[in-house]
Amino acid sequence: MSYYKHDVVVPFKDSNLTKKQQVAEMFNRIAFRYDLLNRLLSGGIDVYWRKKAIRELLSLKPKQILDVATGTADMPVMMMKYLQPEKITAIDISEGMLDIGRKKISKLNLSRNVELQTGDSESINFPDNSFDATTVSFGVRNFEFLEKGLEEMRRVLKPGGKLVVLEFSKPKNNTFKILCNFYFRFITPGVGKLISKNKEAYQYLDKSVEAFPEGDNFLDILKKTGYVNCYRKPLTLGICTIYCGSKSEPRFT
Repeated sequence: MSYYKHDVVVPFKDSNLTKKQQVAEMFNRIAFRYDLLNRLLSGGIDVYWRKKAIRELLSLKPKQILDVATGTADMPVMMMKYLQPEKITAIDISEGMLDIGRKKISKLNLSRNVELQTGDSESINFPDNSFDATTVSFGVRNFEFLEKGLEEMRRVLKPGGKLVVLEFSKPKNNTFKILCNFYFRFITPGVGKLISKNKEAYQYLDKSVEAFPEGDNFLDILKKTGYVNCYRKPLTLGICTIYCGSKSEPRFT
């Protein structure tokens, strides 16, 4: 299994905890302000990005969906609206984020169709071939072992099932790239500190985006971990990208 530069980018550089443990602790600390900061720092465009990602599943009409690193369950809520599957199971390693998500799901009367569980992307507690689709939005950067997480998400996909990943990427336009770098490096940590009292979480955001193997490099990793029909769609001048891959159908001889 290969290792990548972002695998060793951690929220708290002086901590002895593993990346996975640090990420869980970081999200536990900021969970109470996470949704507010998401909307504020993105200007609400993250909602548009999620809708675009969900559209990649419209033709598949998935009945059973697994959302990994679900956070406060924004993706399950939107997928219920636009895809109307029978069941969405959503997992995350942060109990603080899941608590917020469960309240959201309950308030929207979605508890019959959406179940939130504590779960690790690198050890998914479901049998092979369980889901028609797997999704992860702004979460693959947080995997401690990227390939292991992608392999697990493929394992639980049914043959013909589809993976949809939504993640930050680096713009190719030089002027826009400079503006984005400034925003991620200085504005987001400052606002994060002001509102959530946690500057480290948003410094980590900048560092993990910078180190992440985006673009064609990520497509190569999807292919390496067994996905087929892989493609990507940059959004908003490349600041965010949708990546998709499928699990191959069995071959009969």
